[in-house]
Amino acid sequence: MIDFLAESYLWVKFLHVISVISWMAGLFYLPRLFVYHSEVVKKGSETDALFQVMERRLLRGIMNPAMIASWIFGLCMVMIPGLVDWSMLWPWSKAACVLAMTWFHMWLAARRKDFAAGNNTLSGRRYRMMNELPTLLMVVIVASVIVKF
Repeated sequence: MIDFLAESYLWVKFLHVISVISWMAGLFYLPRLFVYHSEVVKKGSETDALFQVMERRLLRGIMNPAMIASWIFGLCMVMIPGLVDWSMLWPWSKAACVLAMTWFHMWLAARRKDFAAGNNTLSGRRYRMMNELPTLLMVVIVASVIVKF
């Protein structure tokens, strides 16, 4: 299996990058939908139902599969011997940020359920602030992988 992964490294890396780009797009867009949903949309309106459909489809149809694929292809790369030097800081900082990104994804999923139940208590301002988290995590992840500090 490890030989196959090593021989397929470029394809695995390609699939990992595509998955991460898709996941990040959702992590940037869903909180933005929540901003408008919380600030403009009246609970129980047709627009509320429309936002709920968009949020559910984004999360279930794009974000969840992209997150799972990112994890699978990332772990496949970790299993390739010699690719990751665990004595350096960068794989640990990347791993910590990926775990934080996964937590953020789950936090968004919980907020979507709040909207679906009509129980959202957070403001648009709070969603705007939380929308900055994936950007910060992305910067650390990319710096970790490219600069390998």
